[in-house]
Amino acid sequence: MKRKTSTRPSNAAPKGLEIRRTQSTDAAAIARVFEGPQVIRGTLQLPYPSVEAWQQRLGRETDASLVSLVACDGEDVVGTLGLHLNPGMPRRQHVAELGMAVRDDWQGRGVGTALLKAALELADGWMQLRRLQLTVFVDNAPAVRLYRKFGFEVEGTLRELAYRDGRYVDGFLMARLRPAQT
Repeated sequence: MKRKTSTRPSNAAPKGLEIRRTQSTDAAAIARVFEGPQVIRGTLQLPYPSVEAWQQRLGRETDASLVSLVACDGEDVVGTLGLHLNPGMPRRQHVAELGMAVRDDWQGRGVGTALLKAALELADGWMQLRRLQLTVFVDNAPAVRLYRKFGFEVEGTLRELAYRDGRYVDGFLMARLRPAQT
């Protein structure tokens, strides 16, 4: 029997995946994203996130300082991305800090690509952001590859950035300048 092969590229977003703005009712689902060992290992979040903490965080960050997106498979939130802005800093209005996480069981399936693509469309086409920057652990090769694919470059190494798994680990400061418009 001949095996059917997919015509979709391996980095394409899963069929049916929707990217939308985060809602206050997403707190429990976002807490679930941050329960996974891979997500905890790859972010600066602490293990054992509480729904209440995420409810408070989402409630605090619904102002102009955050644009928050989620990736959903139906009603199931499988990833999240935030663009953290600088509203009180007039000389840094063009800069945003990016943070994202994809639920452990959805990693490697195009969710990060879809979230990052949507965020860059917002940043470049609607928000007049010139610089996006992020911090990623140096040993998170899949994330570094994803960011490079979208034009992020390593600008420096942050030595002993965070304490993880009983030791200090380094991170990369990566940034992307908006491409010149033609």
